[in-house]
Amino acid sequence: MIPHRRLVLSGLTLFTLLSTAAVDAQSADQGGRTRTYYIAADEVMWDYVPGGRDDIAGVPYADTAFFANAHPRPVSTVYKKVLYREYTDSTFRTLTPRPAEWQHLGFLGPLIRGVVGDTIRVVFRNNAHRPFSVHPHGVFYQKSSEGVPYNDGTSGADKADDGVAPGATYVYVWPVPERAGPGPMDGSSVMWMYHSHVDEVRDINTGLFGPIIITARGKARPDGSPNDVDREIVASFMQVEEQDSWLAKENFLPSPDSVFSRGPKPNPSLPQDAYPWFVKFTINGFVHGSMPLSALTMRKGERVRWYLMASTNDFDFHAPHWHGNTVILNGMRTDVAQLAMMQMAVADMVPDDVGTWLFHCHVSFHNEEGMAVRYRVMP
Repeated sequence: MIPHRRLVLSGLTLFTLLSTAAVDAQSADQGGRTRTYYIAADEVMWDYVPGGRDDIAGVPYADTAFFANAHPRPVSTVYKKVLYREYTDSTFRTLTPRPAEWQHLGFLGPLIRGVVGDTIRVVFRNNAHRPFSVHPHGVFYQKSSEGVPYNDGTSGADKADDGVAPGATYVYVWPVPERAGPGPMDGSSVMWMYHSHVDEVRDINTGLFGPIIITARGKARPDGSPNDVDREIVASFMQVEEQDSWLAKENFLPSPDSVFSRGPKPNPSLPQDAYPWFVKFTINGFVHGSMPLSALTMRKGERVRWYLMASTNDFDFHAPHWHGNTVILNGMRTDVAQLAMMQMAVADMVPDDVGTWLFHCHVSFHNEEGMAVRYRVMP
């Protein structure tokens, strides 16, 4: 077991979770390095349709109201969310700029990277209104870095990670063993996810969800990216149930006429009536092609790795489909993938067809409700 001290920061009070020396010692034993990320849960406004246009159809955006026999109508696309955001250091004063090639992440949390043998260290500040956490998939963690409250037989300090109080900071430590990296039939990197797990359904619908990419030992550049890939893209197909967000009352109830400007207001007790307004069928928080085309631009002949994932909701089965080009997925050639709830997949593309192409969910009503973006292949 790793020797540890506990570290939680609340206001100006500092406690300890894991000594940096112990973390560095474990990384050295594995032959890797410690990669530290400063990530906060921030309350921010998010626009699902920045620019106000349906860029798949090339027209001004209007809610399609696929369900409930409602007519299209102007509707608010801006919601208050709690999102993971990356900062430059432990003061949490300066946001880390998101590079151009990662602007497509949208409302997803910052990319966390690791290489087999590394240790990932996440310094988490909760700037939001209620307890949240950071729970990772795939990597190794002790009970003090799991980020989930349940009856697991632990007590005291081992419960501090379960939910970080508003205004507090906690350090999660995740070693990256061989079993967190690519398997025998994988390429040089695989994707996992992280999310808040205090109340999994409401936390994720509020916005706390992000990607982890793990690269095989000996296959990584210094920044942790796979050295046999030119471009990486993360695409999260998410059915966001805004009515299940912790901020639903703030978003809907104080001024309903600002959201439902014309026509009948949905009855909150009838989920099928709320579906068109409250549920957002998104790719990384964008609907109806509102992700800037510049964010998904690549060149003919580049080695492009697509990391695909789905979210948690009941009907969250998806069929990502690339127009114009094909991918290798699970060793097979295809242009359509399949994702069940919380499933993750990796597809490799070497684009050969220049142009602007559709990338969307082939589940019909998901596509109808806006789960579509465009990608561009340059000469």
